[in-house]
Amino acid sequence: MECAFCTDGIDHCHGTLVVHPDGGYAECTDPCCEDLDRVRHGLIVDCHAVDPACGCVPAALPAPVLRRAS
Repeated sequence: MECAFCTDGIDHCHGTLVVHPDGGYAECTDPCCEDLDRVRHGLIVDCHAVDPACGCVPAALPAPVLRRAS
C-alpha cells in the first residue's frame, strides 16, 4: 500500500500534529517533521486527548471519551 500524497509528490507529514489550547504551540509525533503547518498533517489532535495528558492541561479537566464512528 502506498501513500497517495507520497506518490503524487505532495508535501505532507505522516505524523500526528498535537496542538495546545493557546493555538500558538504545536508539536508532531514524527521526530523528523520540521514544518508544523496544519495543512501538512492529516491527523491533528488537541493535547488533552493524548495519554499521558499534556502538562498544560488543568488536572481538573476530565479525560475525553473517544468513540468509534458508527
